[in-house]
Amino acid sequence: MTNGQDDLRGGIDEETRRQLAILAKRSRARTSVFSRERPTDWRPNQVRNPKGTLDSHFTDSTAWDFIAERIEAGEEVKVIELEKPPGRKGYVMRIDLGSDVPTLYVKLQLGAGKIIGRSFHNSKHE
Repeated sequence: MTNGQDDLRGGIDEETRRQLAILAKRSRARTSVFSRERPTDWRPNQVRNPKGTLDSHFTDSTAWDFIAERIEAGEEVKVIELEKPPGRKGYVMRIDLGSDVPTLYVKLQLGAGKIIGRSFHNSKHE
């Protein structure tokens, strides 16, 4: 982004990328709690972890670690406008986990000093 701000048509600036990664690493700064005002679809235990040696599926903690790792590695993060709450920004990644594995859909939201996990599940749309 040339103006240093997120672009609703595309990706994120480096400051937003850095903030997302830092907050995703901090257990006290992250949440995925469902509410009617901020619905979530957070199912790491249903997603196969391609790096899982002991556990074949993600846990809540390994999901957040994976998100931070992929953001820091430069994974494409698209900016969307959320329906709930209306007008707020969401950050979406569609991550290829390998052959014969569905794409992982991740949606995040930034709050006041925290990161909100809105979605973590196998993609319904390829």
